[in-house]
Amino acid sequence: MKSSPVATGYLCGVVLLLGANIVRAEKVDFVKSIQPIIETVCLACHSGEEPEGEILFDTFEQVTLDGDYGQPIVPGKPEESSFYTTMILPRGEDGIMPPSGSPLKKSETDLIKQWITEGAAWPKGLKLTAKERIDYGYETPDNMELIKKIHASIVENQKNTTLVDYAAKVPRTNADFEMVAIKGGEFLMGSPANEANREENEGPQVQVKVDPFWIGKLEVSWDEYEPFMITQVDRAKHGARVDYDPVKHTLVDAVSQPTPPYVEMSFGMGQAGYPAISMTQHGANKYCQWLSAQTKQFYRLATEAEWEYACRAGTTTAYSFGDDMSKMGDYAWYYENSNEKYQKVGKKKPNPWGLHDMHGNVMEWTTDQFVPDYFAIIKAAADGKLVANPMIKPDKLYPRSVRGGNWDDDPEQMRSAIRRGSDPVWKQQDPQLPVSIWYHTNAQQVGFRIVRPLKVPSVEEMYFYWNSSTNKR
Repeated sequence: MKSSPVATGYLCGVVLLLGANIVRAEKVDFVKSIQPIIETVCLACHSGEEPEGEILFDTFEQVTLDGDYGQPIVPGKPEESSFYTTMILPRGEDGIMPPSGSPLKKSETDLIKQWITEGAAWPKGLKLTAKERIDYGYETPDNMELIKKIHASIVENQKNTTLVDYAAKVPRTNADFEMVAIKGGEFLMGSPANEANREENEGPQVQVKVDPFWIGKLEVSWDEYEPFMITQVDRAKHGARVDYDPVKHTLVDAVSQPTPPYVEMSFGMGQAGYPAISMTQHGANKYCQWLSAQTKQFYRLATEAEWEYACRAGTTTAYSFGDDMSKMGDYAWYYENSNEKYQKVGKKKPNPWGLHDMHGNVMEWTTDQFVPDYFAIIKAAADGKLVANPMIKPDKLYPRSVRGGNWDDDPEQMRSAIRRGSDPVWKQQDPQLPVSIWYHTNAQQVGFRIVRPLKVPSVEEMYFYWNSSTNKR
């Protein structure tokens, strides 16, 4: 008597009958296939002392607890497991997991479904730890292929470029902006040990060289930023158009842009002619990419070194106008004269190189990770040579460096060498779950200005500058 093919097949895994053939589907290996998904996709938000939604995903005991949104994993029942059902929601729909970035591939959600169906085996006592998700962005048009296309257009357009000041308009919105040419050179970065009100993270001073670049004459205003921020287009949490079609849409349309803000982002302080505020560094980076795709010129944020070089404008004093704080009101909006809000850009005297509001009005994002021992790090990296074009490449989301004082600061906090780092508290009022990747509602003193280096960077460098905040915790 012949043995049943089903009975025989259950010696290993699940059996599928395809005509006369028997195909054995191996059981899902948790460590190989499921653990990497949870550690790179889920644990960034669902671990630690304050997990999102009070849901922990680091142990089996936690993922099988019943919570406000049901039981994350019900062994044997994927359709009743919110871990699975939220991952297969339509792209762009509220509640989809992961909530920011790209949805999982179908092959990944199929593995999760099979694993739960098989009983959700999880090695006893295994506790998972959060890891960086390497393959972020595969479901968005804003990827490396897009950067390659933008890069090619910039390289072609950059031929025979000369370093001179220029005025331009944002092509899609007709908003005006001006760029000031800054010759490369050397300067003593940081503050001297005897400078009044000096903070420890401002030194010891280091001789630094920077290459030529252009920098915005003014801080980026709402006239420039708001059309990027508010688009009346349905977007996924990571900012890609839900309806993106490579045939119908341009390279500019492929750039990620903010999801709609949940409050009025000027907070009643003024819009036309006023500095844009409260964007994350990611928002500022993506504005630079959006502008670059339109203009065929590469824009990014300044490095800390470029920012201080431009702010000092050849001076060695505490401020670009000297050491006399009594002159502050001529050059900056700060606590004493700002009427407790930011003011229109470009209304105070410029520094010696023609740049307005480098002291005061709003603090400005830079590219760097904020580290207290910045000067020791860049000096050690130079290995006895002149420190050239330094940057502390970010490896985590907080803190990132902001420069310059703001409308709510005292004069001593507006010196050329002052350095500060971003903080998660800048999102304290954010009602979204998880918090937005686009807005810092509690950072109403933070804005940015743009830089354009004379030398066009590589594709990989462009990708870094525009995506340095992506998938960082």
